[in-house]
Amino acid sequence: MKDLKVIFMGTPDFAVPVLEELIKNTKVVLVVTQPDKEVGRKRNLEASPVKELALKNNILVFQPEKIRNDYETILKTPADIIITCAYGQIIPPVILNYPSLGCINVHASLLPKYRGGAPIHHALINGDDKTGITIMYMDEGMDSGDIITQEEYLIKNTDNVLTLHETLAKMGAKLLINTLPSIINKTNKRIKQNENLVSYAKIIKREDERIDFNLPGIVIINKIRGLNPWPVANFLLNNLEYKVLEARFLPKDNQIPGKIVVVNKNELGISCQDGIIYLEKIKPFGKKVMTIKDYLNGVKKEELKEYKIN
Repeated sequence: MKDLKVIFMGTPDFAVPVLEELIKNTKVVLVVTQPDKEVGRKRNLEASPVKELALKNNILVFQPEKIRNDYETILKTPADIIITCAYGQIIPPVILNYPSLGCINVHASLLPKYRGGAPIHHALINGDDKTGITIMYMDEGMDSGDIITQEEYLIKNTDNVLTLHETLAKMGAKLLINTLPSIINKTNKRIKQNENLVSYAKIIKREDERIDFNLPGIVIINKIRGLNPWPVANFLLNNLEYKVLEARFLPKDNQIPGKIVVVNKNELGISCQDGIIYLEKIKPFGKKVMTIKDYLNGVKKEELKEYKIN
């Protein structure tokens, strides 16, 4: 595979292990990634993790604002295959039809479940017992191309977005490298997706982060796991935002949702539909992440029950 000329398209940390394996095993001739973005108060430009890896390995980088309008650099680069992983833009047909071996995508779900940009978050938020990686051909739709191969991963109770992100990124890189020989030899499978089983993993919006204590406890815990450590679930207490990174649930009947029902030197519990959510690690407004014990050391516990959870 060392002679395989690859154009790689990707942007975030999730795509880095895939690019690392391609650099080791193939000839990466071009990396396409999103433009540098402004970060912080000084709005300094920051390169994507994929760009940083490419430059470190002296690989040419192309960063179009809108790839549907700016793609000539790709068409002028001789390549056998295009491989994408979390690139962040829809690829136009002119690019899809360019390489002889096609355009291959590494996706972090068991398609056709969770097409879209946030499959890891939604697998956790929905309390799924498994997820995985799909290697697939790209077409003009969003993650709708033919499946080449898949690998399952059983989600652990201790998994959050970070751990699942890291696990699937490594799985995706390994599965891609193991699958490439069959793609090159054109002996790989090509399985149509069952459109009756399609679901979508929409990008998490600001309003999706708010905890609704009217819901069952397991739903709340899954949301907290599914948004930790980014973008992080939250609630409003006395009109101030509290981010919740870790919590546990204790079932209990006859609760009035959204009230602080347990406060002592080590515990803060908020009632939900069918029990109590005990906060374990939080980020109060304007403060750093801390354990609930450290938070309670610095507040008047008798006042907390008087505050309203919005």
